[in-house]
Amino acid sequence: QVQLVESGGGLVQPGGSLRLSCAASGSIFKINAMGWYRQAPGKQRELVAGITSDDSTNYGDSVKGRSTISRDKGKNTVYLQMNSLKPEDTAVYYCNADIWALGAGIKDYWGQGTQVTVSS
Repeated sequence: QVQLVESGGGLVQPGGSLRLSCAASGSIFKINAMGWYRQAPGKQRELVAGITSDDSTNYGDSVKGRSTISRDKGKNTVYLQMNSLKPEDTAVYYCNADIWALGAGIKDYWGQGTQVTVSS
């Protein structure tokens, strides 16, 4: 069984920074792409950032230039550094990973989400 556990969310003032972490655990053979999505109240879930197994990255237009995604393959962990945060960044942030788990094949997994609130 594979689990993704996010951490690092919270309340931050406009202009501030936050670093989210997501650790994958379980019977993992290989992790392919990992990424972050977010969903604000009343809105659809949207891509924030993604990173492939060869460390290629892509970002949603709303966070380009303000966020950096990275991963530690040895720790099965992906990070999202967000800077110059705006109130419109307020959302629940979800970790996503494409994982080849032992005995389960390749599947898409989601974390439980972590709340990020940007407010003064």
